[in-house]
Amino acid sequence: MNFQELFQLEGVTIEKKKGEHVFMQGDSDKSLYFIQSGLLKAYYTSEDGKESVKSFLLSNDIIGSLTSSYSEGVCSFSLLCLESTVLIKIPFDNLWEYSKRDMEIANEMIEFLLRFAMKKEKREYELLCLSAEERFCILENNSPSLLEKVTQNDLARYLGVTPVGLCRIKKRTHNK
Repeated sequence: MNFQELFQLEGVTIEKKKGEHVFMQGDSDKSLYFIQSGLLKAYYTSEDGKESVKSFLLSNDIIGSLTSSYSEGVCSFSLLCLESTVLIKIPFDNLWEYSKRDMEIANEMIEFLLRFAMKKEKREYELLCLSAEERFCILENNSPSLLEKVTQNDLARYLGVTPVGLCRIKKRTHNK
């Protein structure tokens, strides 16, 4: 059995409308979610209400709060549907138990966690070592569809700049 088959066997299909949350920061959520279709935003909210966008997720992505699902903590971020979205929800415990008994599932779990860690490493590098303009160019080259689907405010929060700063970056990069 593989991940896809396991999600189909053990998972529950959930449909969410644009503007609905899958889970909120502070919630306890013990599941992982496979995105069949749609667009989601994972974001943090600081104590003073400031929002920072962690990532955008598209079809075939998998997301969940590992802190909540594995270590009995709560979700450190919120997950919001930016479009109508279809997800397959699977309890993390089910996935964990299957991975202990099925080598193919265990290998796919390792592969998933490695891709996840590399994605986080790349994001950290971009935020800590690159300018906002460089981060924008990477986003524009790697995910041009996001520039059309995501609000300017969300793009700015993802890049770590103000909306005015994003507007200036766009002007500079498109006038080169």
